[in-house]
Amino acid sequence: MSSHANTTLLRRALAALLITAAFACGLGLPLPGTAAETGSAGEIEPPPSYRIGPGDVLSIMVWKNDDLSRVAPVLPDGRISLPLLGEMLVAGRTVSELQRELTDKWGEYVADPVVTVSVSQVNSFLVYVIGKVNAPGRFQLTGYTSVLQALATASGLNPFARRDDIKIFRRQGDETVIHPFNLEEVEKGVDLAQNMLLMPGDVIVVP
Repeated sequence: MSSHANTTLLRRALAALLITAAFACGLGLPLPGTAAETGSAGEIEPPPSYRIGPGDVLSIMVWKNDDLSRVAPVLPDGRISLPLLGEMLVAGRTVSELQRELTDKWGEYVADPVVTVSVSQVNSFLVYVIGKVNAPGRFQLTGYTSVLQALATASGLNPFARRDDIKIFRRQGDETVIHPFNLEEVEKGVDLAQNMLLMPGDVIVVP
């Protein structure tokens, strides 16, 4: 085997170790709100507020009112059913937004309701990794995860993957936005802002 081939195999092995270590130790992403140490200036955005999605289970408590309090699964159409209010669209709202809305709506029927909303089960945070990875598929996450960590969840890239041409497809409203991800650069510590936090529904494509 030529020295060039040996060098290539060594680089791929080191890359696999890097991805595994990032996933296991949580080092795939700088601390939220801190600047990434890159060759060019780049900021890692802090995690956004979680938005409720279909399949999530909500715990809605109204202080001293058991008739209104309940555990409500979010249906595939993004709605839940509540006493006095009927069906409500909750998908896409944050917990605090929904809490304020329920307080206002129930306030029309109950004097000064004290409403607490929490997500007791997160089931809607799904991302997809397809293409030349060792274990492609759909992955259910329990929290915000970086691209590098998601690749580790898919058991890393196979030897034929184009490591400098990975793409993240993200649906935003009626459009799909494509974010490039160059694993070669991230391994070298260049432009670490590429190692973005994934959002529910993101699709990582490894050509």
